[in-house]
Amino acid sequence: MISLAALEPGDRVLDVGCGTGQLTAKLAERVGVENVAAIDPSKAFVEACRKRVASADVRVGSAEALPFADAEFDAVLAQLVIQLVDDPSTAMREMARVARPGAPVAACVWDDEDMPLLRSFWDAIGAIAPRTAASVEARAQVGLAQPTALRSWWEAAGLGNVVTGDFDVAADYPAFDDLWSPFEAGVGQSGGAYTSLDPELRAEVRADVHRRLGSPDGPFRLVAKVRSVRGVVPARDLN
Repeated sequence: MISLAALEPGDRVLDVGCGTGQLTAKLAERVGVENVAAIDPSKAFVEACRKRVASADVRVGSAEALPFADAEFDAVLAQLVIQLVDDPSTAMREMARVARPGAPVAACVWDDEDMPLLRSFWDAIGAIAPRTAASVEARAQVGLAQPTALRSWWEAAGLGNVVTGDFDVAADYPAFDDLWSPFEAGVGQSGGAYTSLDPELRAEVRADVHRRLGSPDGPFRLVAKVRSVRGVVPARDLN
């Protein structure tokens, strides 16, 4: 994401939907913590982000109503979150509003099919607890089934030079229990869906996901595809 936005030290950057601050921390390393702002609707995530990046400007709020001035940032980024907001089109207009003319606005989302962990999880939920699966919007489960929506959202927000792409991300796990711990902790939409189930159904889902991932025994690696988009804020019309 940092490479996609072509960030330079000293750039003022906003992380939209920061979660616990994984991207926020990397942004601070790149541009300086005093130049980083972040926002998330979850108070718990904001507190975690503040602990991780203590001197950054981290706030509770929504992507659809960013509490920042017009043209305040040299770049605006949203990692694995734009498909989760209630109104992506409004969020995009807000992200463009707070970025300076010429600034990049970039985001990425999981590929809906080529993300083994979440795809296996939601397929298992759909088979074992279909009502729970149906209670969560499809775009909030894994990623975007139609990644062309990214270009549409960016262009509708008035951004120019819109470019889409993809890249792969790999994750190594010492064991299946290591992979499964965030679900047990109720993290995100997936964890919330999992912990809402009765213990018997949770055990069935866990076993089914393990099977769908090839029944790993010991260390293993998963590779997922990420869809990305980048656009540039045009010059302001002063007339």
